[in-house]
Amino acid sequence: MATSKVLAGAQVVLPTGTLTDGRVIVDGSRIAGSAPADAETLDLSGHWVVPGFVDIHNHGGGGASFTSGTVEDVLKGIHTHRLHGTTTVVASTVTGEMDFLAQRAGLLSELAEQGDLAGIHFEGPFISPCRKGAHSEALLRDPDPADVRKLIDAARGQARMVTLATELPGGIDSVRLLAEHGVIAAIGHTDATYEQTAEAIDAGATVATHLYNAMPALGHRAPGPIAALLEDERVTVELINDGTHLHKAAFELAFHHAGPARVALITDAMDAAGFGDGRYMLGPLEVEVRDSVARLVEGGSIAGSTLTLDRAFKRSVTVDGLSVEDTVRAISANPARLLGLDDRVGSLEPGKDADLVVLDAAFDVKGVMRKGEWVVDPL
Repeated sequence: MATSKVLAGAQVVLPTGTLTDGRVIVDGSRIAGSAPADAETLDLSGHWVVPGFVDIHNHGGGGASFTSGTVEDVLKGIHTHRLHGTTTVVASTVTGEMDFLAQRAGLLSELAEQGDLAGIHFEGPFISPCRKGAHSEALLRDPDPADVRKLIDAARGQARMVTLATELPGGIDSVRLLAEHGVIAAIGHTDATYEQTAEAIDAGATVATHLYNAMPALGHRAPGPIAALLEDERVTVELINDGTHLHKAAFELAFHHAGPARVALITDAMDAAGFGDGRYMLGPLEVEVRDSVARLVEGGSIAGSTLTLDRAFKRSVTVDGLSVEDTVRAISANPARLLGLDDRVGSLEPGKDADLVVLDAAFDVKGVMRKGEWVVDPL
């Protein structure tokens, strides 16, 4: 059986633009520049072929939690998101005891080392009690650089991002520590002023964790963190485009102000993504999912999402009117660049991993390939 495949006839989105009646050549696990004579050809006329999606902020799916599940649970969550086009995923934790988070980092780092995950994102415990969202206030703590270093060390080189309220004591020093270790410092769950946010960006923070959510609203006299994060060219802003976390106008304002090179579409998914309504645990807190919206049982705060990136892609194009090319940048190329993986994933180019998604004319997933193997076979 041929190990080489030619995906022909589709609209293929490349970094340089979209090819009509294009082709993608897959040889083994990688994209190739030319096809051998025995290559199998698959006619994908009427479809789109786009790079595999890259999610830098994801807490689980398929009924499984990255924060508390077993290895088998985590693998189940990863597979659930792969079925929806996410071929590269970073596992996000939620606030917990330091020893517990260090233990989780050990488990998740093993999965990263074997290639199932693209690393670990620590969301909490270094966040503001004023903007805690679905995090346990009793477990929050200031971002002491020694504690931040403990989590980095526990991740054994697999820490990719830490979300902090950088206005808290130790916040700026922790940003500098993260930058020195090549870990993304993300500003989020913060009550910072505009000026405090700008100081953190100058210190090395480069990502806004789910912009708008868990931070002060944009004000005309006190613009707060949103304005500082949107206006600075050094910052990439995460956006949850599920129609619940953000009003359409807020999403479009952020996207068009930051521009397609500075947006990363994320899910912030929890266990219920790809699974269904019901009761779940997010860390130590109980969550009820009703009509696909996750909220804390106590207090009613939004608790992550049930989003998958294929739905974010479709909504961005069909509801918000973004171009397919700009959506691909925000859902694949930009997050791959942030992770330092853009030499391997995030775009369809020879030599890179054969990670791709086949979409029909309505932008629904019909095929998913990861490293040359079909996760969802379009045939």
